[in-house]
Amino acid sequence: MSTIALFGANGTIGSRILHEALRRGHQVTAVVRDPAKITTTHPDLTVTTGDVLDPASVAAAAKGQGVLVSAVGGGDGPGHLATIAPAAESLVAGLRTLGDTAPRLISVGGAGSLRTPDGKQVWDAEGLPEFLLQIMHAHGDALDYFRSVSGVRWTSLSPAATIEPGERTGSYRTALDELITDADGVSRITTEDYAVAVLDEIERPRHLGERFTVGY
Repeated sequence: MSTIALFGANGTIGSRILHEALRRGHQVTAVVRDPAKITTTHPDLTVTTGDVLDPASVAAAAKGQGVLVSAVGGGDGPGHLATIAPAAESLVAGLRTLGDTAPRLISVGGAGSLRTPDGKQVWDAEGLPEFLLQIMHAHGDALDYFRSVSGVRWTSLSPAATIEPGERTGSYRTALDELITDADGVSRITTEDYAVAVLDEIERPRHLGERFTVGY
């Protein structure tokens, strides 16, 4: 079993990652700004205060852990622009201070930069609202940064075009940079199965130093 430090454990995706990790018997440290917002109690769960935008806080949370997972978001579009790429830089800076003892990093990514069957990217679709484009490009900027990084074992996991709470089936398909769609052209994944994919990657690493995506 792994020891996992999880930033953003009280969010829609982070809370599912938390529950999936505990379900599988991992020891989890939830790192949040306000510990009172974590209502889950479990013998394998520790809750601590931390700031993903502070490299020193990242290093303190990551020290001695097997894996560091970032599931932070920014709420609205401007919030994502102010949070996602800066968080990526802070995570890397904090991990670098730990040298060879630094844990692996897995970061929740976005779907906007995935390639569609017509050779474009998801964010090139017509009619997308500005706030959604801001969220997509915030994640795209973070991915660009991760791809420039050396000396840190990172993985970014992009969801399908639509991700929302639903059923945990335990089944999904993977790709690298191509949007996954079903027979009807729909691209979706539940937050529960996205969390399954995160924990599968933790337990059986297959995507060190790259982005991959999941969908049905």
